[in-house]
Amino acid sequence: MNTVKLSNKIGVMVDSLRLPLYEGLKACKDMGADGVQIYAVEGGMAPENIDQVSRKNLKSYLDSIGLEISALCGDLGGHGFQDAEQNPLKVEKSKRIMDLAAELGTNIVTTHIGIIPEGRDSPIYEAMQAACDELAVYARSMNAYFAIETGPEPSERLKSFLDNLSTNGVSVNFDPANMVMVTGDDPVDGVRLLKDYIVHTHVKDGKRLKPSDPRDVYGFLGYGGGTDHAKIAEMVASGEFFRELPLGKGDVDFEAYFNALSEINYQGYLTIEREVGHNPISDIEDAVGFINKFR
Repeated sequence: MNTVKLSNKIGVMVDSLRLPLYEGLKACKDMGADGVQIYAVEGGMAPENIDQVSRKNLKSYLDSIGLEISALCGDLGGHGFQDAEQNPLKVEKSKRIMDLAAELGTNIVTTHIGIIPEGRDSPIYEAMQAACDELAVYARSMNAYFAIETGPEPSERLKSFLDNLSTNGVSVNFDPANMVMVTGDDPVDGVRLLKDYIVHTHVKDGKRLKPSDPRDVYGFLGYGGGTDHAKIAEMVASGEFFRELPLGKGDVDFEAYFNALSEINYQGYLTIEREVGHNPISDIEDAVGFINKFR
């Protein structure tokens, strides 16, 4: 296989640096990033907490140092959109995050929606479909995308879910490491299967050490709560089941993965995410260098 020559822009999940926002933005620029993804659910970046002056100041600062926002992260946690009773509030907050994204110059918000059930005839599936369809329609009304992160379920199940929404306003934030670590899915097959939906990607690496139940990793409404579940969740957190690793140190075949993205003509961001590790700044600097080898 010939190594592909990437032309995609490089992004960094600024929160991965564990620095104050503006300090983190400057660090991303100094590393050679073209853009950043920012977590916008809690704290100073939550839509209800960032006023118009702060929004304009942030956009001006990004412009002044030549950075774009690749996406905002709007992951509301919990069970995603599995709980019909909680969904009205979560849908409204997600819309406000999309509004904020538009003001800051990006049309992509990434999220986890919870594990999609295998059967379509469950109340959980119906709740997720209803919430995502409302968000899909809203996103398309503003030429935006609410992008589901890959990993909690196999690609085929995710594609089936997306195919049954009324628009492609809910699309995909492709994370190859989540697939390798949790479901054991092949990222290359996943890219080809989800090609019509991929609008943003995470560049992350990892290794699966033993099979795990995705419900122990991501949670699932009504699942667990007993001693066995708590023990398994603890083992997952301890790294017994999988480990996130620096780029090139895990089981993601990046040459094949990048070739697959090129094959489907993906032209969006390659955004580095580093959720663990003692020296994230060094790891992310190395990750920028790793991607640049393919450019």
